[in-house]
Amino acid sequence: MKSESEIRWTAVEEHDASKDGTFVYGVSTTGIYCRPSCSARRPLRKNVRFFATPADAEHAGLRACLRCKPKLDHARDALDARIRKACELIARNVDRPLSLKELSAAVGQSPFHFQRSFKAIVGLTPKEFQDAERVRALKAGLKSGSTVTEAIYDAGFGSSSRVYERVDTRLGMTPLQYRQGGRGLVISHATAQTPLGLMMIGATDRGICFIQFGDGEKALERQLGAEYPEATHAPMPKNQAKAFAAWMRALGAYLEGSKSSLDLPLDVRGTTFQMRVWRYLQTIPYGEVQSYTEVAHGIGQPTAVRAVAQACARNPVGLAIPCHRVIRGNGELGGYRWGLARKRTLIDRERGARPRSGRP
Repeated sequence: MKSESEIRWTAVEEHDASKDGTFVYGVSTTGIYCRPSCSARRPLRKNVRFFATPADAEHAGLRACLRCKPKLDHARDALDARIRKACELIARNVDRPLSLKELSAAVGQSPFHFQRSFKAIVGLTPKEFQDAERVRALKAGLKSGSTVTEAIYDAGFGSSSRVYERVDTRLGMTPLQYRQGGRGLVISHATAQTPLGLMMIGATDRGICFIQFGDGEKALERQLGAEYPEATHAPMPKNQAKAFAAWMRALGAYLEGSKSSLDLPLDVRGTTFQMRVWRYLQTIPYGEVQSYTEVAHGIGQPTAVRAVAQACARNPVGLAIPCHRVIRGNGELGGYRWGLARKRTLIDRERGARPRSGRP
């Protein structure tokens, strides 16, 4: 089980906006304290101290960061503080079940109101959040060198059969294969020309694990290799041709504007915050755009605008998670990992294909 300081350092490393307001961290070499999601360059761990409140940090002689304004960010309402407390409780106890009754009692709410407010603020139910934390703990255990059995039980799954049921869609491979960087796994891939250029899909026998645009097949294969360095990468075999063809047809129709939604078997891995952002992006209607600020408000984290932008930039599956529908508040396109020309084309195509109202 992670200590409180380890959990807090992980939040700083990941610029985790969900931990804003729960603590601040000070940097001894600069004399400044920040909130966890501050976009400033990450300091060395040895120079960092954690404080419960901005007042504690200032009492230690530190001054507030002018970039992330931790003093203002810390002034959250009581409900947010309760939900953050529940999230921390779950993160510290992934190795044991936590009932809705236990969680709600810990933050002083009724189970009904706790369930509803948790979902509204976090974007997941308490059970879904706990599942996500367990998968994260499992992946950390596998990467740290624990045996598969140790990692499974340390993450609180209870049995190997249950973990295989839960993580198939999160890992796209078995726990042992993930621990070994995809060793022994065969990832089939195929490329096709689309209205937006060359696109590659990679898939295991459990579903899609890779969707990218690129300038050439070799460059796309290198990207796939960087994601799964120990896996065997092979061109699509004949027995998977039907599935790949169906996925390519769906993506092609979507890009052409004749299809407004995608229903593909996705394997998406990310932090809890990234998952919240990506789920929200999938709710933005076809043909519409929102600003990074609107998305931050939509997930219940109004001050996490930069963290939202970072989550969009790390989207692993373009189109299926429509990060192209997020623009800057001044109307500029902002960034897009597959190029601004593609982003502009996607927005224009969706707006052009969107059904118009019947008003004259």
